[in-house]
Amino acid sequence: MSVSQPLLGKIALVTGAAHGIGRGCALELARRGADLVVNDRPAGDALDQLADEARRMGRACHVIPADVFDPAGATALVADAAAAAGRIDILVSNPAYSRRGPFLEYSLEDFERTLNGTLTSGFVVSQAVARQMVQQGEGGKIIFISSVQAEMPAAHCGPYSAAKAALNQLTRTIAVELCPHRINVNAIEPGWIDTEGERRAFSDEMVDRAGPSLPWGRLGTPRDIGCAAAFLASGDADYITGVILPVDGLFRFKDSCADKVIQPT
Repeated sequence: MSVSQPLLGKIALVTGAAHGIGRGCALELARRGADLVVNDRPAGDALDQLADEARRMGRACHVIPADVFDPAGATALVADAAAAAGRIDILVSNPAYSRRGPFLEYSLEDFERTLNGTLTSGFVVSQAVARQMVQQGEGGKIIFISSVQAEMPAAHCGPYSAAKAALNQLTRTIAVELCPHRINVNAIEPGWIDTEGERRAFSDEMVDRAGPSLPWGRLGTPRDIGCAAAFLASGDADYITGVILPVDGLFRFKDSCADKVIQPT
């Protein structure tokens, strides 16, 4: 199936791109014509494999391992990305850290690490990218990966949910401030997405069993989130900014949809 390429000539920086949602976003942006700078913490050859796949699509792809949980690393990443690719037109900000645990036993150290990895790192990267975009003077697209847990209270997920809720409000505020520079700022709220991390957390058996019970009859995929990111990064979304977009197959309303399950085709 052929896919239109509205992002030809654009440079996209994707953080947390080695696996899961970040990888899905990077590949979908490449499929639609964007050249890439992909980042994750140094860990194996997953980034190189992603770059090879993007290059087979005819896209340029620069690999920059860096730890964006460290503010110095996040700032250096953006500088290195701009130097390698010449500019940055699109940012998909996808850092996150989550450790589930009961509120009464949750440590301050894990709470601060969750906020740093999920909120602060996104702030530092997006600020550096926004400064680069303002300097370029041609607008840009900033897309945060949030979570439906920003809206849905879930036991043992308080710090992560709080960080994602704060990220949503940060998205709206940044959108207001960057509007004069024609920089669109939006966030995507994935629902339950079938990733390696989810399968490690819940087991293959549980994930496979859960899919048919959800309103859309399946879990989401990284490509579902990538398609939404590619749309928000395109000119078709030029008049969309400050929006929090759920991409969850009605996971937020699963209890209301209990008798209306859409079976997979």
